[in-house]
Amino acid sequence: MKTKYFALALGAMLVCGGAMAQKKKQAQPEYNGGITTEMMQQMKKGFGGNASDKALRNIMVNQSPAKLAMNYENATKFDSHFSNRVVSKAVTDQKSSGRCWMFTGMNVLRNQAIRKHHLPADFQFSQAYLFFYDQLEKSNLFLQAMIDTYKKPIDDQEVQWLFKNPIGDGGQFTGVANLIDKYGLVPADVMPETYNTNNTSSISNLIALKLREDGLALREMAAQKGMTPQKLQAKKTEMLGTIYRMLALTMGEPPAQFTWQQKDVKGEIVETATYTPKEFYEKFAKTDFSKYYMVMNDPTREYYKVYEIQYDRHVYDGQNWRYLNLPMEEIAPMCIASIKDSTMMYFSCDVGKFLNRDNGLMDMNNFDYESLMGTTFGMDKKQRVATYASGSSHAMTLCAVDLDKDGKPVKWMVENSWGPNYGWQGNLIMTNDWFNEYMFRVVLEEKYIPANIRAMMDQQPIMLPAWDPMFAPEE
Repeated sequence: MKTKYFALALGAMLVCGGAMAQKKKQAQPEYNGGITTEMMQQMKKGFGGNASDKALRNIMVNQSPAKLAMNYENATKFDSHFSNRVVSKAVTDQKSSGRCWMFTGMNVLRNQAIRKHHLPADFQFSQAYLFFYDQLEKSNLFLQAMIDTYKKPIDDQEVQWLFKNPIGDGGQFTGVANLIDKYGLVPADVMPETYNTNNTSSISNLIALKLREDGLALREMAAQKGMTPQKLQAKKTEMLGTIYRMLALTMGEPPAQFTWQQKDVKGEIVETATYTPKEFYEKFAKTDFSKYYMVMNDPTREYYKVYEIQYDRHVYDGQNWRYLNLPMEEIAPMCIASIKDSTMMYFSCDVGKFLNRDNGLMDMNNFDYESLMGTTFGMDKKQRVATYASGSSHAMTLCAVDLDKDGKPVKWMVENSWGPNYGWQGNLIMTNDWFNEYMFRVVLEEKYIPANIRAMMDQQPIMLPAWDPMFAPEE
């Protein structure tokens, strides 16, 4: 009997205990991913509110972290000496526009033209002239893409990307090459800058609005029964006529022919002649762009492969830009060879990272954010690219390198297009460590590329989508 009663009592206890455990379990709310009270208490422990924390807070609420994290000792080590430098004549200024790619590409040609033809140091090609045609060609690229993709639904990723990016003022070196080959060049004084070429956002936004409207109309028209390519072409031409008018009203109309006085380095007139833009280009800047190659350091992708970017061109009947992906140790020697031969290069990087805007130095040690914030920032280049933390944002002209006694680069210099008063005499200087971490693209002439690397350029390119994170236009 005692055993029976004990068993019954034990069973009752187990049932009761199980019910109590179930009750406790039900009382414990299931975590749904939000910040709980317990989590908040734990987080608050990270900011102790002690005297030093309060003092730091009182300083930081009224100052930029970049200003407070400035490494004073590093700023005192600024050095502008370079063992090898291509002498630049005058720094240009893209003003409030995203035309760095154009200024950079044209500055490479400009420096060669000044030396070859003994032109004045302030000579420039007209950026306004080429920008007019850049915007017209990009408009055609978008409208023709609307026709090409009309069978795809409007929520298709490619169609969505096109409508999100109908036009812009950014770009890259292939755009420079295609536009110049097609339209030539003119001197800056033949088609000078206007407010809208120096400040591109307003007119670009208006053109983008019109293009989106026209793009919808072309898609609807292309889907109509019995529609012919000829009718679509006529409608597209009519739409481009409106864009041409908008550009001519805000930038001036490009000259078909002009008379120009050529001056020497002293400013004396040596010749007066009449040219078309193509004739002027042939005489003063003729370049075989097929002998220029873009190399890139993208650690998220396989090295020694050629990649091509869909829609990354300025001219519909031009070329998407292609690049050979290389490790940094392959790229640096080619850049050094070009500089030693007095040849500037188109160069792009993530310009804002660790940039001292006062002296123009880009150095990993410029700012000590880790000590200021009490944490670490430990991603490498591959991780930064993969997470959108870094990418090519600005193009400049690579023009100098400082080599140590063993021929290894210590620092580099680029000629910028933000005017002569920005940085160091209009230039930016970068340490070699910074160069390795934040440099992405450089365009080299064929003669500076070793034969084994040049042979890799002939492989079939791997096509990447236009929305890839690494390929936003440089501004």
